[in-house]
Amino acid sequence: MALRRLMGAALAVGLLASGAPSQAAPRSNPAVTLATATPESVGFSAERLKRLDATMQALVDQGHLPGVTTLVARHGKIVSFQVHGKKGFDGPPMTRDTVFRIYSQTKPVTGVAMMILFEEGRWRLDDPVSKYIPEFANLRVYKGQNPDGTFITEAANRPPTMREIMNHSAGFAYGLVPDNPIDKAYVSTGVLSSKTGQEFIDKVAALPLVGQPGKQWKYSASVDIQGYIIEKLSGQTLADFMRTRIFEPLKMVDTGFYLPAAKADRLASLYVWSPKEQKLVPASGFMMLDITKPPVVASGGGGLVSTNTDYARFAQMILNGGELDGARILSPGTIALMGANHLSNDIMTGQEGSFRNERGQGFGLDFMVITDPAKAGVMAGEGTISWGGAAGTWFWIDPKNDLFVLGMIHILNKDGNPALRNLDDISQQLVYQALVDPSK
Repeated sequence: MALRRLMGAALAVGLLASGAPSQAAPRSNPAVTLATATPESVGFSAERLKRLDATMQALVDQGHLPGVTTLVARHGKIVSFQVHGKKGFDGPPMTRDTVFRIYSQTKPVTGVAMMILFEEGRWRLDDPVSKYIPEFANLRVYKGQNPDGTFITEAANRPPTMREIMNHSAGFAYGLVPDNPIDKAYVSTGVLSSKTGQEFIDKVAALPLVGQPGKQWKYSASVDIQGYIIEKLSGQTLADFMRTRIFEPLKMVDTGFYLPAAKADRLASLYVWSPKEQKLVPASGFMMLDITKPPVVASGGGGLVSTNTDYARFAQMILNGGELDGARILSPGTIALMGANHLSNDIMTGQEGSFRNERGQGFGLDFMVITDPAKAGVMAGEGTISWGGAAGTWFWIDPKNDLFVLGMIHILNKDGNPALRNLDDISQQLVYQALVDPSK
C-alpha cells in the first residue's frame, strides 16, 4: 500500500501475466446485504479491534486529523463502523454519512464501468487503444530534449493496448512528477483542465509517451482516457453511465461527480499539509474541483464524491463476485479478471518500481494486487486488491479472508506529516491482528 500513498502525495502536491495470484472464488450470494454483526461472529476479537479505534481517536486528539471514519466488514457483515472527531477542526461532529472527495478512489469505479462494456463485447483487453481513439494511432515516445526544450522522440513500436491503459503500463503521464519533462508538459499544456473530452484526447496525443508501451509502470491519466472511451462506446456521459449502471442498482445514493446543495452541509472540510507551516491548513488551488454543479468533463480518474456507507456497497459487490442485493453488475469471472495481476513479465521481473515480483505487488485492472503477502510484508491474503485517494481515503478488499476495510479522511499531502504517512498500512495491521479465528 506504500506506493498508493506516494501517488496520493504526488497528486496532492502538484496480458494476464504468468504467476497471477490464486484467489478464493468470489462470493456470489444474494443474501449478503451488509447487515451488522458482532465481531466474534465472523472471527474478530472485539477487544483487539479497539486498537484500531484507539489509534484513530489518538490522531484526532493529537490534532493530526479533524476526523476520520473507518468500516470493517467480513462475510457481508459490518463488524465495526466508527466515526472520530469532526468534519472540520471548527465544524460539526463527523458522521457515518459524511461526504468526502475520494479522488483516485474513483479509478476502480471507472474500471467496473469499463468491464460492464467488456462483458457486452464492446472491446477486448489486447485491442489497441487506437481502435477506439484513432488520435492515438501514431504516438511518439520521449528520447530526450533539444537545447531549446523541444522533445526528441521516436515512433512508438505499437499503440498501447486496452489492458495497458487499465494497468498503467501504456506509457502515458499524469503531471505529478516535478522533475519529469513529460509530466511537466502535462501541466503546462493543461491536459487535466481540458474543457471537453476531445480537447483532452488531442492534448494527450500531442505529447510523447514516457516510454514504449508495456515496458514500465507509470501512474497516469489513463483512467481519464477510460472515461472518454466509456462515453464513446456507450453514447452516455460518464456520469450518466455510472449512475444508471452502477450507483442506482447498488443504491449508492450519495456518490457522484457533484454534490447537490441539499447535501452540502455533509461535506467534510478539506485540508492540506503545509510543509512550510508544518501544520494542516484549509486546501485551495487546482485540487479543489468545483463539486457544486455537474462538471463539464467528468474525471474517471479522480472526480467522485462518496461516503463510507456508499463505497461499502461497491466494495461488497466486488467481494460478492459482482452482485449485491440482487443487482448483478458484473460476473464473478470478470471480477476475478480485474483482480489478477496484468503487468508483463518484463515489468514484474524488473529491478525498479514497487510493482514487481520482488515486492510482492502487481497491478490488475484499475486495482493494485497483492501477489505475495510475505514479500509485500502484509497480513492481507494473496489476491487482495486496493487503491486510495489523494485526500487520504483508502480501502482494500481481501477475497481470501472475505473481508473489506474502508477509511476516509480529507487531507491532501498527508504524507508530509509523519503521523499520517503510514495510516493505511497501520490500519491494515490493526485489522488483521484482530482477526483471531479466520476459519469462522
